[in-house]
Formats: sequence, structure tokens, C-alpha cells
Amino acid sequence: MRTATLGPAQRAGSLAAMAERELDILVVGGGVVGAGTALDAVTRGLSTGIVEARDWASGTSSRSSKLIHGGLRYLEMLDFALVREALKERGLLLERIAPHLVKPVPFLYPLQHRVWERMYAGTGVALYDVMSMAPGHGRGLPVHRHLSRRQALRVAPCLRKDALVGALQYYDAQMDDARYVATLVRTAVSYGAKAANRARVTGFLREGERVVGARVQDVEGGGEYEIHAKQVVNATGVWTDDTQAMVGARGQFHVRASKGIHLVVPKDRINSTTGLILRTEKSVLFVIPWGRHWILGTTDTDWDLDKAHPAASSADIDYLLEHVNSVLGVPLGRDDVEGVYAGLRPLLAGESEATSKLSREHVVAHPVPGLVVVAGGKYTTYRVMAKDAVDEAVHGLDMRVAECVTEEIPLLGAEGYPALWNARARIAAQAGLHVVRVEHLLNRFGSAAQEVLALIAENPSLGTPLPAADDYLRAEIVYAASHEGARHLDDVLTRRTRISIETFDRGTRSAREAAELMAPVLGWDKDQIEREIEHYEKRVEAERESQRQPDDLTADAARLGAPDIVPL
Repeated sequence: MRTATLGPAQRAGSLAAMAERELDILVVGGGVVGAGTALDAVTRGLSTGIVEARDWASGTSSRSSKLIHGGLRYLEMLDFALVREALKERGLLLERIAPHLVKPVPFLYPLQHRVWERMYAGTGVALYDVMSMAPGHGRGLPVHRHLSRRQALRVAPCLRKDALVGALQYYDAQMDDARYVATLVRTAVSYGAKAANRARVTGFLREGERVVGARVQDVEGGGEYEIHAKQVVNATGVWTDDTQAMVGARGQFHVRASKGIHLVVPKDRINSTTGLILRTEKSVLFVIPWGRHWILGTTDTDWDLDKAHPAASSADIDYLLEHVNSVLGVPLGRDDVEGVYAGLRPLLAGESEATSKLSREHVVAHPVPGLVVVAGGKYTTYRVMAKDAVDEAVHGLDMRVAECVTEEIPLLGAEGYPALWNARARIAAQAGLHVVRVEHLLNRFGSAAQEVLALIAENPSLGTPLPAADDYLRAEIVYAASHEGARHLDDVLTRRTRISIETFDRGTRSAREAAELMAPVLGWDKDQIEREIEHYEKRVEAERESQRQPDDLTADAARLGAPDIVPL
């Protein structure tokens, strides 16, 4: 089993190694596109480094709808190329690249008109299925089916009888977006990439017009490094314009931020065996199965305030509740909401009419020698974006470079996953765990679950769940710090696990135990433990306060009441 450790020693060693010798490729940005770019580059045989200013996936890539999908609504816009590309990627991720992380999910589309809507929507979903089965695209999902109103209410009793005359059911896929990114980074490191989070680019190194590297500040240790590279790739998402400003390069496009918020409610609040997709006056609304919860989303509004911590306002929450309640027999209220999160989509906005149409697609540019920019796109097609970015960077390398191979590279944990899944009952008996716990670990770590089980074998107390978040074992908290690059309590409760949105207390009751589990791995003393807990509690309170505010401006001001933690 291929593996890699993103622990404190690895991070320090990576920063030192990146500063010691010129890299072929330095990637700036640790979201899904940056992580994918690092994996693409290193698997072509290029010496590769990746740095991220905060935590892996701390921006857009941990705050999505957590869907891997072809973009069914883009068919209505006749954007067949985008849908075809995304469906191919969906098939690859399900079957080959990450079967342990990407799973099928059913959706019910209620019909409100008897004849024409069934024909219209049915044709679109049928085309969606046909395109996913095109040669070389992979399949892995059941085909759609038409349902009468009685059949639809049988699979989704939550729906009001007068809210539909029938329905269509089709399949897409989902994943834990932040976990996927951490796995991408670990996979890149397993092939030789150097990776460091909490490492902020403060400026670019120049030789004349050419960019020859970056100046990087170690946010944790306080040191500064000059990292030289033949090509630098800017994959910073909604921060693209800010990063570009460091070189004074005015590109042909800009990235604007669009805010999308999501609500998380317990599974028992919506009586359904399937997800839902609903039309609104502006776009579509998803009700997505999420373990013992549902995710409701999303909104789509312009955002020009703080990019690091976009805030969900009271108006945003009311909007989602109002629209989902329009079809539910038992409406949801504020008290049903256990979690709220907001993310920013990086949409392309051009300076000319031609480039202004690029918002749903991605663009790769080479604005100055030595610097490649990749922006836009969608989570599902991250691998294509990464390939295009590395292809562009290769033009600036004075050497022959192999073609992209990531279509054939399973992510860490994929190898051996089916065999371990089949043996889950035996593994559970050997580990002294319930089989459901082993299934949970396999679906989060794949074959790397053996490393988590090894921690439990060494210290059986780690095989018990966190008392206030019993979906997660104590071993997963330790593993997040020792193997997955978590540097702070917030990293673990918000991204390595989803405790911050899956519990009504938003993770505050789990904070102390989690911090104490992390402390030996990260070398925290008692004072640092207290700082971590205090910071997390302040962050949760600031988010709660922002969600009580009437609009974006007041919500943003409230959220900024809790600054990012920096170790003393």
C-alpha cells in the first residue's frame, strides 16, 4: 500500500528541502486544483512543491455541495462539451481514481406538469445517462427512472402530495471535499512532492521580467524561505487576483467570488430515501444525503467582502428554508439546523465580452514568463484543470516532459480498498470494533484505514468514539495530526472531520478532548491547548452571531470578530 505522512516533521523537512534546491514546479494554493496540479506534475517526473497559506482545502474546496456531477443543468444551456468532460471525470473518480471516497447518490426531481415537463426533463436526463456511457467515460451508476406520484412519495414521503404530479430519479456522486484534497496532497507526497500548509507566499522572486520562485513565510514557525522554481503555478481560486497583484500582472480575466451557503439538518428531519433536486427562480436547490444528516444548498450571490471567512446571513438561511419548505410536508425551522457553512465559487469575469462568458469553464494563462495561472472551473473537473496547468508550465521548461498520467493514478487508499471492504467483518472482529465502525473508516481512508487501526491496536482507548461526536473515533483525531497535516483544532473539527457542522453544539463539546489528543503529536503545552480551545469557541460564536445578522455586511463584520489562530 502506497502511503505518505503529513506530520510536523514532514512539513518542516519539506520547507527546508524546497528552499535548498530549485524545483521544476512550485504550486501556490492548496485547494483541489492546486493539489491536483502537484500530483499531475510529480507523476510526470518533475520535482514539485506545493504551499498553502492556511490549511489544505480551507477555502472553496471544503465548502462545496460535496457533489461529483456532470452538471445536469448545463445541458439546458446546451453546454454539451462541459457536461461530457465532467461525466468522464465522474466515471474515472467512481471506478478508478477514488472509489473509496466518491460514492453514488440518488436524486429525485419532482415534476409539476403532467406531460411536457416529463418529456422535457426526461429527455435531458436520458441524454445525461447516454453521455455518461460514451466510450471511455466509465459508468458505475444506475440509469434514471420515471416515477408516478405514488412511487415518488414511496421513496420520498417527506414531499407534499400537491408539490408533484410525478418524478424522475437519477444518480450522481458525492465525496467529502476537504478529505479528498488532503488525500490528493498525500498522494502527491507519496510520489515525491514536497508539501507545506500554513506557508504563505508573500511575494514572487524575479529575474527581470521572469518569475523564478516565491518568498514563503512559515506562518507556524515564523521563518521565511526563498523557494526557486523553473515554473510557478498560481492555483489560488478566489485569491487569484490578489496573488497576481504580487507580480503586477494584469491578466485578460479576473476571478470574482460568488457565495453559496449550505445548511445541515439531522436525517430524521426529512423522511426520504433519496436526495432531492428542486428548481428555484434563480437556479436549483439540492437536498443531499450526508451520513446521518442532510445538506441543503445552495445560494448564489456576489461577494466582495472577506474571502477567508465568508459569512452566512440570516437572510441566506431564510432563503434556503423557505424554498425547501415549499415542497416538504413537515417544514423545517431554525431549530432544526445543526450546521451552516458558506463558500465562495471562483467565477471568471473577463475584461472583454468574449472572456466574460467563461464563468463556468476554466482558463489557463501565462501572463509573465515563469508564472502560470489556472482559474475557474468546477470541483469535478479539477484533474483536467491540473493537466492543462501543467501542460502550460511544461512549455516553459527546457526539457522533455512526459504526458499526463493522472487518469491512471489511483489516490492513496484506493489500492486494495475493494478487498478490504469485502473483508470488513473479519477486520472488525480482529480490531474489536463494530463492523459499522470499520465501514466508516474504509469510506474515509480506504486501505489507509489500516494505519488508523494500527493506532487502535497500539492504544485501545483510541478505538472509542468522541463522547460528543460519536460518529468519529478518537484515533481519527490523532491520525489527522500525525498523518493528514492538521496543525490546529479548527483543522480537525472543521475539515479532517465534519464535527463543526454535524453537531448542534458545532463541535464545542468535542473541542477539549480533540485538542488533548492532538497535543502530544504536535508538541502543544497546556497553554497552547487552552489557546486552541478558546480560539475554536470564539470562531463558533462569531459564526453564530453572523448567522443572526440581516445582511452580508453585518454578517461579515460579526464573523471577523474571531481572527485566525497563530501559535505563540
